[in-house]
Amino acid sequence: MKVFLFVLLATVLEATGDAVVRIALHQESPAARIGLFAAGACALALYGTSLNLAPVEFAQVTGIYIATLFVVFQLSNYLFFKTVPTLPVLLGGVFIVTGGLIVGFWKTQLSN
Repeated sequence: MKVFLFVLLATVLEATGDAVVRIALHQESPAARIGLFAAGACALALYGTSLNLAPVEFAQVTGIYIATLFVVFQLSNYLFFKTVPTLPVLLGGVFIVTGGLIVGFWKTQLSN
C-alpha cells in the first residue's frame, strides 16, 4: 500500500505539472506564463523525487505506474481541460490498465 501511495503521488504530480505547463504555453501575460512554468516545473521535479524515493525498485512498479498514470492523466485532462476521453481512448485504457496490472502483480508474485 505504501508503494502504491508513492506511485499515486508521483502520477498526480506528473499529470498536474504537465497540465500546468500546457496552460502556461497559452498565457498572454509574461508574468503568468513564467509563474505557471515555475509551478509546473516544481510539480514535475516533485514527481521525479517522489517516484525515486519510493521504497521499491522502479522496475518492480512499472506496470502499476503506467496503469495509474493513464487513469490520472485522463482525470487531469478532464479536470483541467474538460476533455472527456473518447471511446478509443477508453478501450485502449482498458488494455493499458489490464496490462499494467498483469505486469505489476505478476512481478510481485514471482519475486515473493
